[in-house]
Amino acid sequence: MTGFTYQQERALVRKIALRTLPLILLSYFVAFVDRANISFAAASMNAELGFSETVYGIGASVFFLGYALLEVPSNLMLSRFGARRWLARIMLSWGVISAATAFIHTPGQFYLMRFALGVAEAGFYPGVVLYVSTWFPGEHRAWAVSRFYIALPLAFVAMGALAAPLLALHGWLGLHGWQWLLVAEGVPSILLALILLAALPERPDTVSWLDDRERGWLEQRLALETAPGDETPQTLARALFNPFVLALGLANGLNFMAINSITFAGPKLLAHATGLGVAEVGRVVSAGGIAIAIGLLGVGLLAGRTVSRTLLAYAGLVLASAVALAVLRTGGSPATAIGGYIAFNAAAQTAGMLPLAVVSRLVPLADRPAALAMANTISQGGSFFGPMLWGYAADATGGYGLGLILLLPMALGSASVALLARRAVLKRA
Repeated sequence: MTGFTYQQERALVRKIALRTLPLILLSYFVAFVDRANISFAAASMNAELGFSETVYGIGASVFFLGYALLEVPSNLMLSRFGARRWLARIMLSWGVISAATAFIHTPGQFYLMRFALGVAEAGFYPGVVLYVSTWFPGEHRAWAVSRFYIALPLAFVAMGALAAPLLALHGWLGLHGWQWLLVAEGVPSILLALILLAALPERPDTVSWLDDRERGWLEQRLALETAPGDETPQTLARALFNPFVLALGLANGLNFMAINSITFAGPKLLAHATGLGVAEVGRVVSAGGIAIAIGLLGVGLLAGRTVSRTLLAYAGLVLASAVALAVLRTGGSPATAIGGYIAFNAAAQTAGMLPLAVVSRLVPLADRPAALAMANTISQGGSFFGPMLWGYAADATGGYGLGLILLLPMALGSASVALLARRAVLKRA
């Protein structure tokens, strides 16, 4: 193998990151904005359209139904057509649908547009992880994923800052403020799709900014990433039912039940618990985004060198999120509620980026497209059920306390499954 010192290796990895990750980061940023901007639109949209908490919860959840159903087919198409073209196609379609959601009038239309948005975005996150796995060796992969995943907290910061001014456009050109919010945050996806199509590097062997020695080292390192089963012919069933795929998908699915319940209800939950207005709630959401960013930077550096350590970090973070949920549930003051909300987001969202990075290191190379998609499909099952059950609980009780209680065993179960997967990894080593 072409000899590289540790310093040269890190320099090359950072060179690759600078060339590949900024566009991915921007893409994931607008993806999350378009997925979650409905949380800030909810209060005025629900009031003006007459939507109950249950209707809103179903609409928030049905996005993940469309997303989950198309994960595996989408990632197989990405593997066939290439990341650049397929990711651009995903972004273009979701940008159009996100903006068009501003013109719904009935619950049925709301459900349809949210389902369509999920179908459009299906395969994006596992596709990006698959793309990253073609550029970064395994021990650098969690670091690389954390560098584009930081788009998620940046989206929190942006939504918190932009929501109030966009909602204040109420009445301009005959549109409600929530309509302006959806349109203004959907259009950038369409523009960025065109940039992605023109500028995203496809594979290491297609770029001129790697010299022969760098390309040779990278190709050899990636070729060494074999896992049990690489020597046997690929089968779709082997990829979909790999025990690590199922276990880590389940662990993150339980985590995502809590994450997306809090994400889609966050502004209303904070307003209810603190009495703050839209602008103040936006600042709290932005502070939560900053906390997530700090968590991602730390975990990306500390947890990615070995699979065992990554899974241990995941379990610890999810347990920390359970403690934060308990604080949020029992908080007797606005400051306590805000602290619990920020701590929960920092722990749970940071944990959420780790399982697919682990899956990419535990499955045979040929199985990676389907395996990553399957793990994320299972994860999004939790995303589907969480907001819907949260909405039912809120309507049944007139508050959010029951929903917070129901999320606690989900977090504990997630940590337990991750620790069992870690035990299996150590036995296999």
